[in-house]
Amino acid sequence: MSVQGRVAIVTGAGGGLGRAHALYLARHGARVVVNDLTQAAADAVADEIIAAGGEAIAVAASVTDEIAIAAMVSETVRIWGRVDILVNNAGILRDKSFAKMSIDDFRLVVDVHLMGAAICSKAVWDVMREQRYGRIVMTTSSSGLYGNFGQANYGAAKMALVGLMQTLAIEGEKYGIRANCLAPTAATQMTHGVLSDDSLKLLDPALVSPGLLALTGEDAPTRAILCAGAGHFATSNVTLTQGRYIGADANAGEQLISHWAEVTDRTGEIIPAYGFTQAEREIASAGMEAPVMAVAH
Repeated sequence: MSVQGRVAIVTGAGGGLGRAHALYLARHGARVVVNDLTQAAADAVADEIIAAGGEAIAVAASVTDEIAIAAMVSETVRIWGRVDILVNNAGILRDKSFAKMSIDDFRLVVDVHLMGAAICSKAVWDVMREQRYGRIVMTTSSSGLYGNFGQANYGAAKMALVGLMQTLAIEGEKYGIRANCLAPTAATQMTHGVLSDDSLKLLDPALVSPGLLALTGEDAPTRAILCAGAGHFATSNVTLTQGRYIGADANAGEQLISHWAEVTDRTGEIIPAYGFTQAEREIASAGMEAPVMAVAH
């Protein structure tokens, strides 16, 4: 699972979790592009890597700035000839209960987390397709996977990243591009005030970063959602139960309610290989053969 000699871009790497990711990848032999909003923050981490004998360049750019991100990728290719790994780590918080949250704060968080990751992934996509190799990591969160009070904007953005990852993994498969999600729990500026001081001591960001070796190495999986924190690792899955066929009965709603336990029974649940799996099974349960899904390339 080596990343030796690979070229990695880590966004939001001027501090916290991103800094830990950049340092970890560099220690394992990757050449790292340290991206952050400010040049000083990016320079500081790049200098750390270089002082330790690694290779790094620092680039100040907002992940929401398409032109700046495209320029960053072009410069990376000019210097090192390729981009092998993208870790979409940059993010912000604007926590409030949904009742008190402004739409501006909702939109801002979605813009940075979701659109920022989409912009960065789009910027490296053609490079990775042409070289027929790529590893993309989206940073999701338990707040997106399971919900969390006061984080409607953050949770929505983080779950959206799972959908983006699933689709990029499918579309990138034949080009050697693998996409995964990392759901970290770490003591950073974003979690101070959210977790207790005792918990924060256990949640060193450096204990999350080893997950990147599994998600970005040559034998990396694809479509994995890796949860990591305090040295503990687990995976989360989006599953589909076996369900029950009810049909077009006039009392279908009432039938659904009466069979709710069967519909939600998790025995034999599956992880669909693609979204159309649901429709295929629904059509088959009605006694018809599901049509072949048309896929645009």
